[in-house]
Amino acid sequence: MDPGVVARLVAEVHELIRTDRSGELADYIPELAAVQPDSFGLCLATADGRIYGAGDVDEIFTIQSLSKPFTYALALADRGVDTVAEHIDVEPSGDAFNEISLDPVTERPRNPMINAGAITAASLIAGRDSAEKFDRVRRCYSRFAGRELKLNEAVYRSEARTGFRNRAIGYMLRSFGIIESDPDDAVDRYFRQCSLDITCRDLAIMAATMANNGVNPLTRERALSAVLTERVLSVMTTCGMYNAAGDWVTTVGLPAKSGVGGGILAVLPGQIGIAVYSPRLDSHGNSVRGVAACRELSRRLELHFLHVSRAARTAVRADYTVADVPSRLRRSTEEIDLLAVHGHRARVYQLDGDLLFAGAERAVRAIEAKAGELDAVVIDLRRVGEVSRIAVEMLDTLQRELADSGCRTALVDPDARLGHFVSGLAPDDPRGRVFIDRDDATEWCEDVLLARYRPEGETPCTSISIEDHPAVAALAAEDRARLAAQFQTRTIARGEVVAERGSARSGLYLILEGRVRLSFEGADRRIHRLVTLTAGMSFGEIPMLVGSPFVNEARAEAATRLAVLSPEHFDHLAERAPGLKLALLERLAAGAYAQMDAAVRAIAVRGGDY
Repeated sequence: MDPGVVARLVAEVHELIRTDRSGELADYIPELAAVQPDSFGLCLATADGRIYGAGDVDEIFTIQSLSKPFTYALALADRGVDTVAEHIDVEPSGDAFNEISLDPVTERPRNPMINAGAITAASLIAGRDSAEKFDRVRRCYSRFAGRELKLNEAVYRSEARTGFRNRAIGYMLRSFGIIESDPDDAVDRYFRQCSLDITCRDLAIMAATMANNGVNPLTRERALSAVLTERVLSVMTTCGMYNAAGDWVTTVGLPAKSGVGGGILAVLPGQIGIAVYSPRLDSHGNSVRGVAACRELSRRLELHFLHVSRAARTAVRADYTVADVPSRLRRSTEEIDLLAVHGHRARVYQLDGDLLFAGAERAVRAIEAKAGELDAVVIDLRRVGEVSRIAVEMLDTLQRELADSGCRTALVDPDARLGHFVSGLAPDDPRGRVFIDRDDATEWCEDVLLARYRPEGETPCTSISIEDHPAVAALAAEDRARLAAQFQTRTIARGEVVAERGSARSGLYLILEGRVRLSFEGADRRIHRLVTLTAGMSFGEIPMLVGSPFVNEARAEAATRLAVLSPEHFDHLAERAPGLKLALLERLAAGAYAQMDAAVRAIAVRGGDY
C-alpha cells in the first residue's frame, strides 16, 4: 500500500503543476534573487499530524511574509485583542503589501498581513529588550513548527541593507503614534522574523497547528489559544493573499498567507494544513505554482471552507479482527480453530460521521497501515453522514489497491453511498462485495480466510446423519439408535419459516444439512441475525424444556434438512428412558453454552450495535 492514496494524490498534483515556470523571483532583496528558481515542494499535514509531501519539501528557505500571522498571534497573546485592535485594523486593503499608507479614517494599518500592520505587530511584542523580544518571536514560530528555527544571517543582512521602504513605513507609523517605541527597533525585528529559515515540511506543520486549534499535532504543545487561532485565521481569510484575496477566497476558499520567498500556507480548520514552496512570483507577490497547487488541491479534495456545512471529523469508531468478534454463524470446531489462528488477517472498520477529505484520509490511513497483514477487510459505512466526491474516489482507489495486494473488501453500504449497490459486484469480483449487514460481511471475510488457509484436501462437513449429530453421537450405539428412531426428518425450502417468533414449542430441531437463521427485530426496526446454525447444531431446546414460546424467528437460509423430535416424544422420554433424556440434555446444554459464549463476546465488542 506504499505510497498510499493521499500520498499519490499529492504527488499527482505536484507533477501537474511542476511544468509551470512562469513568474519572477523577488529581486528587491538580493539574497532572494539568488535562490534556485525552479525549486518546488508541496506538503499536506493533517490536524492529527500525518504528513504527505512531494518534491523539495526539505529545502530550506526564509519565511518572509509568511511570518506575519504568527507575529500577529504573539502580539494578540501578549497584549490582548482590544489593545492590538487599537493599533491594527482587520480590513482588506486592496493595496500592494508594501504600500506606504494608513486607513484614512482610522489612521491605522488596515490589517496585520501588509507590511505596515506586520511592523506594528512586531512593535507590540513583549520583552525586556530587543534580543528577548526577537527570541520570543523565534520561539513562538518554533512551537508552531515543532522544532527550533534559526535565523538566516545572510538574508537578514541583505534585508537590513535594502529595506528602506520598510523603514519609511516604520517612521510613518511612529509619526502617527501607531508605534510608540523606536521604529528602527520594530523594523529590525520585522527583518529578523522574515529571515528565519524553514522548510515546506515545517510550514505544513505550522499550518496544521492552526488547523488543530493552535495545538501542534506532533509535539502536542499548545502554540496559541483556540480563540486567538480563530481570529488569526479570520484575518488570513480576507487579507492573507494581499490584493488577490478575493480571487483566492472564491477559487481556493482557505485561510492562507503568502510570502515573497515563494512560500504559501493554507489552512482548513479542523482538517489540514497545506504548504507550498516555489520561488517564482506573480504580479501580486504570490508563488505562481503555490497558488496553482492550492487551487488544484482545493478542487480535487473539495476543501473550500464554504463547502463544509458540518463538522467534518469522521472517526474510525471501532476496528477489530474477526478473531476478536466472529460472525454470528456458528461454525464447526475445525473452522473455529482455523479462524483462531488466522482471524487476525481479516479486520472490521466502523466509520462514524461525515466522510469528507479529512475523515476519508484518516480511514484510508488506518486501513493502509494494516493492509500488508490482511486478506479481507470490512468497511462499515452505515453511520456515515455526508460523503464527498473525493472520499468516494479515495475509497474506490483503496479498494483497487487492496485487491492488487490480494486483500478483498466487504463494504457495508446498504444506501449505496459509494455508488456500489448490493447486487452491483459479482461474487468473484476481486475487489470484494457489498452487504446490507455488517455481520454478513464478517461471515464473508471468515469464508475468505477459510478458503485460503484450510488444509489442502480438507472439506467442510455439510451433511450428516442423525446418529452422527453431536447431540446423539456420544451415546452408546444402542442408545444412539433408540434415540434416532424418535426423530422425524423434514426438508425445508430456502426462505421457509421453521418457527415464528411467539409460536408454541414445536420440537427439538437437529440440523443435518443446510443453514437456519435465528433473527430478531432491532431498535432500528430492521431484522437482524442473532445466529446462523449449520449442520451438527440444534435449536428449540429452551421452548421444549420450559414450555415457553420461541423468542426468535427461525428461517432456513438455504435448502435445509432437519431431524425433529416432537414435544410428545420429548416428554415421553422422561418416562421411557430418563437416562437417555438426561444424556441428550447434557449434550444440548454444552452446545447452548458455546452459542451463548460466542454471542456475549460479540455483544461486548459491538456494544449492542448491529
